[in-house]
Amino acid sequence: MSAKREVAGEAMAKNAAKAPMGVFERYLTLLVALCIVAGVALGHFLPAPFHVIGRIELAQVNLPVAVLIWLMIIPMLLKIDFRALNQVLAHWKGMGVTLFINWGVKPFSMALLGWVFIRILFRPYLPADQIDSYIAGLILLAAAPCTAMVFVWSNLCNGEPNFTLSQVALNDLIMVLAFAPIVGLLLGLSSITVPWDTLLLSVVLYIVVPVIVAQIWRKALLARGSDALKKTLAKLGPLSMIALLTTLVLLFGFQGEQIIAQPLVILMLAVPITIQVYFNSALAYWLNKKLGVAYCVAGPSALIGASNFFELAVAAAISLFGFQSGAALATVVGVLIEVPVMLSVVKIVNSSKDWYEART
Repeated sequence: MSAKREVAGEAMAKNAAKAPMGVFERYLTLLVALCIVAGVALGHFLPAPFHVIGRIELAQVNLPVAVLIWLMIIPMLLKIDFRALNQVLAHWKGMGVTLFINWGVKPFSMALLGWVFIRILFRPYLPADQIDSYIAGLILLAAAPCTAMVFVWSNLCNGEPNFTLSQVALNDLIMVLAFAPIVGLLLGLSSITVPWDTLLLSVVLYIVVPVIVAQIWRKALLARGSDALKKTLAKLGPLSMIALLTTLVLLFGFQGEQIIAQPLVILMLAVPITIQVYFNSALAYWLNKKLGVAYCVAGPSALIGASNFFELAVAAAISLFGFQSGAALATVVGVLIEVPVMLSVVKIVNSSKDWYEART
């Protein structure tokens, strides 16, 4: 019986890695834009409810937002089968490239881009008291490799599903251990005070606990058959996106006055985020080509290396710096541009197949 459950779990894992783009994902940029408008308007005309929500805290954690974050993250982690880690060595070159980009390049390149653009080039046009906070938000965004949307990007470029699944599982495992140290290091290098107790609490609340809950739940569902897991994921998908959009309305309800006063802030924050996506995806793609990695692995490797786990970044930014912080706003800008920028990377990868497979 357990063997049947394992086979069912593997089948579900492959289906997850081949997931098509749903309605929410397809129109995520438009929905985020509408949430910005709704949040700013509600925060401006009805500020009282937002202040009430902002005061519901326990140990510096906002409880309503914590619930929303768990509703976002747990359904995504429910798709991950950590038994896929036994496939890591099957595509070790592509795996190595992606890990190098995710953990050795992306957080540090974002810290550099934040310093160049936010602290130097755009400094005269941004609120002086939020400069450090904006940079912190960019670092949080880059330090969390994407968990869910990469299945969509991999599918759109006909990526190897087993590679995608095993890469995401490995990244999730590393994230439990590496997220806090890397964020703490880069915040320290950027002369930003690191609230270590809050940072570690965020890791426990938004990485460790969701991973454990998701894996226990996944095992219980698979015990009833693969259809039980499939139906649960179908029901939770819209709920997860609704929780994300609700969180964004709350964020922009608190950020409304800043945005009205500085409407170009979002555009300026989008510049380093966009540059780092193209830089990291191009570097991963090129390294895979130099190492002779198959195209079906190089595509998802480049996309996993470039995309961000923005749900975790938003949660950590709120916990560390608060609703009204520039850090929270910076992470939300990452959500805003995720779909159009990543779709453009998918198009580049698809259109360059002949170049990639040509002999050097």
